[in-house]
Amino acid sequence: MSAAETHVFKSEARELLDLMIHSLYSHKEIFLRELISNASDALDKLRYETLTDDALKSALATGKEGAIRLEVEKDARTLTLHDNGIGMTRAEVIANLGTIARSGTREFTARLKEAKESRPEGADQATESLIGQFGVGFYSAFMAADRVVVVTQRAGEGSATRWESTGDGTFTVADAEREGHGTTVTLHLRAADPENGLSDFTQDYEIRRVVKKYSDFVTWPITLGENTLNSQKAIWTRTQSEVTAEEYAEFYKHVAHDWEAPYETLTLKAEGTFEYQALLFIPSRPPFDLYYREQKFGLQLYVNRVLIMERCEELLPDYLRFVKGVVDSPDLSLNVSREILQNDRRVAQIKKRVVKKVLDSLDKIKTDDRERYRKFWDAFGKVLKEGLASDHDNAEKLKDLLLFQSSADATALTSLKEYVERISAESGQDTIYFATGESRAVLEKSPHLEAFRAKGYEVLYLTDPVDELLTDQLAEYDGKKLQSVGKGEVELGTETEKLAAEEARKEKQKANASLLERIQSVLDADVKEVRVSSRLTTSAACLVGDEDDMSPRLERLLKATQGAADMPRQKRILEVNADHAILQKMKSRFEASAEDATLADYAHLLYGQALLAEGSPLPDPAGFAGMVADLMVRAG
Repeated sequence: MSAAETHVFKSEARELLDLMIHSLYSHKEIFLRELISNASDALDKLRYETLTDDALKSALATGKEGAIRLEVEKDARTLTLHDNGIGMTRAEVIANLGTIARSGTREFTARLKEAKESRPEGADQATESLIGQFGVGFYSAFMAADRVVVVTQRAGEGSATRWESTGDGTFTVADAEREGHGTTVTLHLRAADPENGLSDFTQDYEIRRVVKKYSDFVTWPITLGENTLNSQKAIWTRTQSEVTAEEYAEFYKHVAHDWEAPYETLTLKAEGTFEYQALLFIPSRPPFDLYYREQKFGLQLYVNRVLIMERCEELLPDYLRFVKGVVDSPDLSLNVSREILQNDRRVAQIKKRVVKKVLDSLDKIKTDDRERYRKFWDAFGKVLKEGLASDHDNAEKLKDLLLFQSSADATALTSLKEYVERISAESGQDTIYFATGESRAVLEKSPHLEAFRAKGYEVLYLTDPVDELLTDQLAEYDGKKLQSVGKGEVELGTETEKLAAEEARKEKQKANASLLERIQSVLDADVKEVRVSSRLTTSAACLVGDEDDMSPRLERLLKATQGAADMPRQKRILEVNADHAILQKMKSRFEASAEDATLADYAHLLYGQALLAEGSPLPDPAGFAGMVADLMVRAG
């Protein structure tokens, strides 16, 4: 046997442990739920591995049923949880119990501190929520115990490992002996402290109460002495009238490792030649790892109430990855693989129905309770937008679920349907206009909006990075084309007004043709065309793209991604306001001397001003500043 080894937690992990141990919030009983959930997961994993590994199945043919056994020693003040699940090897013990919240320890610690400092009155709820989000439930044991001992043996292995810690920043690992595979967790309990939320867990009634409250739905028997404490009935097999909202909420917390009730609970049942049931949950807030692309999402897949896949990605499209829950079917094979699932027509059928259920439910909430839907949109709207690029079958449904900031209201969000309904019949408007940019504040000051503001046309403000890709999928809605205010030529008003405006623009273009050619010659490396604008009313100039050009923001995003840094710079069109005083002065100087050197400075200043107005960086900030300084000196 190898000697015991002492390991030190990483610095951020020690800080986290200290916060967990000394956090004075009221629901310290949560530790028991977390340990039971861990034991349940271990039993599920063992059952799955014996389904797929014949050698392991043969080695474990003991006839013992899976169970979670609780044991109390009142004199020694210990509470012990035994399971005969998958267990861990020595390496797994060090990896899983030696590093807390490997995917986000530092972020967890920072947000836990922030929650306690900014919300002292709601610190309990904030702390519980974060514990669930960051998966550090095992360490909640230190809120109730001053020493925790784990003895575990991996199924199929012949040796066990002992892990022990007092939460002081170190832990020891040593060889041990255990009768069979599984894990035993022994808590050396602190003294009961009811005033600070710590009950006496040497009392049977306290254990019964907590198990019934949090873990009644666990499918493995949880025993204390000769008594089984939980019903073990799969909650999704019960009719909705039998289940309370609180029971659904507790089951959601179990499968999602969350500490808040779900935003919405959905049930689904199909009968006939192919049967399945689903219990789905939409969380109240996004998990911290929602945008971690390496993270795996998906629903739990059961066959006849046997868990065969913890995260079945084939049951959900990526843009609904925030949905949690279970799907259970008696008609699928227990020996199912991901390759089989990807080509299984029945799985595709379940996925289609799940997506329809979620989208229909969201549409109903949006129709019935707009304020409640706004809460969902603020949490998951960015993810839902991803669906337009990937789920063409549900594109129209997704379009109706979209909400946008708009020039029509400073605070309320609007849908595309509501935008169309506000278009007056007399306006002649047959297009939905939008602007993309860094923020609403920047877009509201954009020169691109001047003609739209003058005509009273509504413009949608798209400020999420994903909106740059979303617009490619939003070609039209309800027969109306969607168009960026920063692309193409602007034609507003009735047909008569459009013809008159275009005629006036052509006359100005002709009258300033020589000056425009001079500006083009100066800026030829930066712009592909200089023309008189029909969208400017007060500004001197702006930059626009052709219909198929990417926006400047999208160009910057692509350049920032790996492999796109060397892409050639996109030239755009410089539009000028022929009636502006600057253009009038430039025209006078040009007519006096076509070779006036000042005209080149003015051209560069116009280009720089247009870049700044749209929020784009200057290619030569120092040179631009120098020209502004020279102009100020000359003006003085």
